[in-house]
Amino acid sequence: MTKLSISEFADRLSEIMPALTREFARHQTEEFYKMKVTMPQFVVMEILHRNDEIKMTDLARSMNVSTAAMTGIIDRLVRERYVIRSSDPKDRRIINVGLTEKGCKILKKIISLRKQMLIKVFGIISQKEREDYLNILSHIRDHLRE
Repeated sequence: MTKLSISEFADRLSEIMPALTREFARHQTEEFYKMKVTMPQFVVMEILHRNDEIKMTDLARSMNVSTAAMTGIIDRLVRERYVIRSSDPKDRRIINVGLTEKGCKILKKIISLRKQMLIKVFGIISQKEREDYLNILSHIRDHLRE
């Protein structure tokens, strides 16, 4: 492979990433569809799994959506009994959200299916390539956090 300038690299990456992102999303969407969970709902459930219980406003902020949009997502998750909403006993204006046992089970199942998909996708490249890929992504993540 010839040396690419950073501009040429950006052009090539811009060509590859949309198709790659679509394929990952397509595979994940199939699994979410089977579980009747949308991608935003899955992300909310992952956040709740890491935080036990969280305020609606903090949840909305963490996903960079309005509290009204978050209310819609949470309403659907409550309807499916994946999450529970409760008022803060000290301040009833504060609404906390937590994952239910049913929500934990469905989240674990989706995570397992996602892992199987990743094994299938990344099984086509060598162990060295997978390690290099993880190192590069970790490096980029660390620089973005600075």
